[in-house]
Amino acid sequence: MTDAKDRVDVAIMMGSKSDLDGMRPAAAVLQTLGLGVEVRVLSAHRTPEEAAAFVRESTARGVKVFICGAGGAAHLAGAVAAHTTRPVIGVPINASALCGLDSLLATVMMPAGMPVATVAIGCAENAGLLAAQIIAVGDAALAERVDAERGARRRKVLESDAAVRAELRPGPGEKIDGKRGA
Repeated sequence: MTDAKDRVDVAIMMGSKSDLDGMRPAAAVLQTLGLGVEVRVLSAHRTPEEAAAFVRESTARGVKVFICGAGGAAHLAGAVAAHTTRPVIGVPINASALCGLDSLLATVMMPAGMPVATVAIGCAENAGLLAAQIIAVGDAALAERVDAERGARRRKVLESDAAVRAELRPGPGEKIDGKRGA
């Protein structure tokens, strides 16, 4: 049996180290929810054998979900999906003159039989949350933590709403901009 601190639930892969800052939010939210994470830089084009070997080894070790961030041609998520039947979530990275649209299209346009879930350009945090939700289907304790995370986000929005309403509630004879009406 693997020690809990060594357990890897989600493997996060990226095609280049330059993608690391964009992928950090996925790792952070997963770790906050108590999931084990392994992060690797492996390219679908420059290190295809190493990427495939990592996916096969990770699947054998019990990794439940793969998150793949890539820019430009963004073939990493598809390449990973070719080597596992575990869920794969693609994160298109804004790394070109097309502002990530090329990455989005390359990630989302998978052939039939090779599904890759895809989040918005640069939305690695959502990829982490989606991975947690997928794993939570079979883990009641994790499901409770995911629900608590969602509740915390809800409360934050409601607090912001109350603050904005209080700030912009005009008094008698005032407009919202704070100036007296004519």
